[in-house]
Formats: sequence, C-alpha cells, structure tokens
Amino acid sequence: MRNFLFRIVFFVVPIIVIGGLGDWYISKTLRKSNSYAEGEYSTWNAILEGNINSDIVVYGSSRAWVHVSPAILKDSLKMSVYNFGIDGHNFWLQYLRHDLYLQHNKKPKVIIQTLDFSTLMKQKTLYNPDQFLPYMLWNKKIKDATLSYEGYKFFDYEIPLVRYYGKLNAFKEVKRLIRKPDANLPERIRGYKGMDRQWNNDFQNAKLKLKKINIELDSKSVALFEKYLQECQSKHIKMIFVYTPEYIEGQNLIVNKKDIISLYRQFSIKYNIPFYDYSNDALSMNQDNFYNALHLNKVGSEKFSRKLAATLKVENPTLFPPKK
Repeated sequence: MRNFLFRIVFFVVPIIVIGGLGDWYISKTLRKSNSYAEGEYSTWNAILEGNINSDIVVYGSSRAWVHVSPAILKDSLKMSVYNFGIDGHNFWLQYLRHDLYLQHNKKPKVIIQTLDFSTLMKQKTLYNPDQFLPYMLWNKKIKDATLSYEGYKFFDYEIPLVRYYGKLNAFKEVKRLIRKPDANLPERIRGYKGMDRQWNNDFQNAKLKLKKINIELDSKSVALFEKYLQECQSKHIKMIFVYTPEYIEGQNLIVNKKDIISLYRQFSIKYNIPFYDYSNDALSMNQDNFYNALHLNKVGSEKFSRKLAATLKVENPTLFPPKK
C-alpha cells in the first residue's frame, strides 16, 4: 500500500508542479498584451497591481471606455483620472472592477458612474471571456462575479491550465509576445481609447431588421447597484451619474427608455447624487460625433469630455474648486 501511495505521489506531484509553473508563465506573459482580449489587460493589471490611486475614476461599459478622456478631465479639473470602462459588460462586472480596485488601491474621491439603457441588464454569456484568463485561477472575487454567466466552469477557476484548453489564440498571443515584445504597443491611455472612426452603416442595417426593444432590467443587478451606492456613501466617496451621448435615432428604438431614466433619477434623488443626462444634448443630434448609434468617435468623445468637465466645475465648485 505504501508503495502504491508513493507511486501516486511520485507521478502526481510533478504534474501539479509543472502545471502550476506552466500556468504561471503563460498567464504572466499573456497579461502583458496591450491588444489581446480587446485590450482589457492593461486596465486589469493597473487595478490588481495597485498602480492607479486616482482622485477620479470613471465606471461604465464601452460607452465609458470610448467616451470619457481622462487627459481632458485631468487638464480641466486638475485631478488625476482613470477610466475603468469595460467593453460589452453591464453593471455586474463593472462592480467587480470597483470591488477589486478598492481592494488594491486607495479609495477615489469621486466616481463618475456612466449610465445607459443596458447598465442594469445582465446577459447570459460571458462577453470577451479571455480577458479573465491570466487572473482567474484561485481568485474568488473573479470566480463569484463570472461563474453565473455561460462561459467558464468550476474547474477552470481551480485547476492550473484547464481554462487554457482550446484557447489557441491565447497561445498564439503568448508566442507573439515572446518573439516580438517591441510590437506590443499601448492602445489605451489610462483606460481610455478614442475611436478614430467615421459613421458606418451598422445602424441603418439594424433598423431594417430590428423592431423596437423593451429592455428587461435584472433584479439582482438593480439590487447590487443600490448596494454599491450605499457602500460608496458609507465610505464617503462622492458619486456622479452621467448618461453619455447617444445618437438620437438609436434612442427611439428603446421602448422603455423613459422608465430606465426615471429609475436612475430615483436613485439620484434618494442618494443625493448629481445626474447629468446628455442623451438629448446637441452632441446626440449630430451623426458626425459618432461611429455608430451608441458610441462617440474620437472627435465626439473629446467634445463631450470638455463639455462634461466644464459642467462638473460649474455645478460642483466645492468638489472641483478652481486651482491657482
């Protein structure tokens, strides 16, 4: 019996050690990529390595990511800014970033929470799942936030290398990073990426196929959102709501948009949070500011960022006092 156990240990332990070291090396290399998984690694790295510590942080979906320029806000408000916008995800995973940020960084003075019609939805599948690959092993917070989606399974979070099975593109990226590290140029600036694009035909094509949409809010996401507001209030973190510009014709496809805005206003009143709604702003009326119905292009985002900064200074002089 002792010989049998010895043989098991003799064979199993090296496999565990080799698997663990292989996982560590692949993950360590992959997280250096500035382009793979839609460029999300640079933001995750900054959060988990405690390299942010900004006065102002911007939360939201891709509409935060491509709409709000930290450089413009910093220049105007004279405070450090980082953009946490996460592409393709609703509040459920926006909150994950917030939670991990507070765990590894000092709390911000101000959170600019961008909102849109999909903020409190919850999709079934895990969008862009490869962004979690280098971080998810034995990370309970990432596991708890992502396991409810269709994507990864229990053992992906617990056993080294299992989650990399079938991830051919991830291995290709690791190979590229090893062979051509100098080609790995930054794509985001403090989490932000201005999209230098012109209007495309996606919206016109969608209009021909889609009927009007009624957005179904997820009750657990709504409850989590209110919990988050309460947490920030208890930590004395100032919150600001911003509904960023949205092309006016696209808004007309959302049947219950007024109800969604009304819910945000209720939270705004209940927790004394300023709410700036740009959905009917002049920026939203001009197609030249957008590259599709939901997203501003680089020119539009810079216009909006300057307008937002000016509004914040005028409306909140005690929070953003003029600097001499």
